[in-house]
Amino acid sequence: MRFLLVDGHYYLYRSFFAIRGLKNSHGEPTNAIYGFVKALRKMIIDLKPDLALVVWDAGLPEHRMKLQPSYKEHREEMPLELQAQQEPLQRLISVLGVKNISSPQTEADDLIGSYATKAQAESIESVIATNDKDIMQLVSSHVKIYSVAKADITGEGSPPRTHALLGVAEVEKKWGVPPSQIVDLLALTGDTADNIPGIAGVGKKTAATWIQQFRSLDNLLASSHLHPKIHAKIASSHAQLLENREMIALQLNLPLPLELHSLDIEPDYPQFIKLLDYFEFRTLANDMREEARRWGIPIESS
Repeated sequence: MRFLLVDGHYYLYRSFFAIRGLKNSHGEPTNAIYGFVKALRKMIIDLKPDLALVVWDAGLPEHRMKLQPSYKEHREEMPLELQAQQEPLQRLISVLGVKNISSPQTEADDLIGSYATKAQAESIESVIATNDKDIMQLVSSHVKIYSVAKADITGEGSPPRTHALLGVAEVEKKWGVPPSQIVDLLALTGDTADNIPGIAGVGKKTAATWIQQFRSLDNLLASSHLHPKIHAKIASSHAQLLENREMIALQLNLPLPLELHSLDIEPDYPQFIKLLDYFEFRTLANDMREEARRWGIPIESS
């Protein structure tokens, strides 16, 4: 079986900024809705998952805020034009047959990690649609990343690929360390997007070289075989690095809001097409009418 997990806010923002100025005749902004639904439909066609779930952020976890009160404090508020699209988008996703979930004071990454861990225990392959580097720590023989980032899809295939599936080998090639060591690497580099401070001047390549050499952050911190300047830099950041590692490590045993095997994809074609017509996504509505006809589902003409 294959389980598709979608990082809701990543694709919401990606769609909003990729397509600008789209509105229906009612004057309602529809750019993020259109981009997200197109992307989700493409994932379903590309991957043919048995189960699917869109996971949304719903506040910041208490344990991370206690560790680093400035966590994500410089994130800008969601634009009003985007806020207006989130609820109708979730309704559209639902009638497409895919569940939406969130949990209070829980980040999507942690819920995604908990679902992927549960799926792996049942030998179900998970494919996670995101561009979040923290998620790379989850990649294994049963977990891959669905990526549409140009860096991941450039240079292979004819015609050009539109997505890539990143497994263990691809993550190690991209980051210089295997998925099991991504947390240690990110503890060293920090994450400016999340306001997690790393060691000044240490980027991905330097951090990967250190992890390759010493095999883990703990070994690096305990080593006496470092250049004195590097040793001083790491020693002065010892407590920060351990804190960073705890911040970045995902929670993998959260309560699941919906049972794994309740996540079948069950489109309500009439309602989905009705909403597509309302938002005036004509090509997509026609594609769905044709799909419904192939399944023998009667759809009223618009």
